[in-house]
Amino acid sequence: MKALSLNEVTEFVEANIGDFHHRRAENIQRLHLSTILKRKNPYLFRAKNISTAQDLVKGLLDAHLSSQEEAIFGEFLESLAIYVCNKVFNGRKSAAEGIDLEFERDQTLYIVSIKSGPNWGNSSQVKRMVENFKKAKRILQTSGWKQNIQAVNGCCYGVDRQPNKGDYWKLCGQSFWEFISGNERLYLEIIEPLGHRAKEHNEEFLENYSRTINVFTQQFIENFCEDGRINWERLVQFNSSKHLSLLEDH
Repeated sequence: MKALSLNEVTEFVEANIGDFHHRRAENIQRLHLSTILKRKNPYLFRAKNISTAQDLVKGLLDAHLSSQEEAIFGEFLESLAIYVCNKVFNGRKSAAEGIDLEFERDQTLYIVSIKSGPNWGNSSQVKRMVENFKKAKRILQTSGWKQNIQAVNGCCYGVDRQPNKGDYWKLCGQSFWEFISGNERLYLEIIEPLGHRAKEHNEEFLENYSRTINVFTQQFIENFCEDGRINWERLVQFNSSKHLSLLEDH
């Protein structure tokens, strides 16, 4: 086990957090109204009694961006976790299917599947993760690995009060970051560098966001409003009908 240099962690975050902001901005710049109308549930927004085009467009856009940003930032946190573990325990990106990190500690080889938070998947997805753990163990044992192998589901935030799941451990938040670094305060110490140039990046994003809201609202009014009212039947047809849609090329 090596001592973790927080300066190195800060340098890594500041050097790589820009990619998150870049992909976030690129995502909204390349987005089409038809995309969010196709992917989100129109019945939900009707049930919420949304009556203005801008409110509907903003709600759809925010829901889409939230899921996209969670996925993009999850990839960044995974890379940070692998970097930290490499510095302390010579951890490495795993080549095994569904395994993100592997490293040796206390005479045990840990194979780790990294997720953003504790509520990351349904029962089928958890079952698939367990199958990946078992497959990775079989391959390692067949290749001659004699030491103990422990599977871990590491979650970058949150808490799980019952970490022993039988086939694997589930370590969340502070427990996960301490597990891969030996530093019980790392989960707090990474917060500050994550804000590197955040204000500047967010101002650029908000400019594109506002423009997108205006453009999409105009397109929505032209295609899905009549006499100043949302035509919900036309919207649901666009979202769910088996026939061709109005905005396919927009």
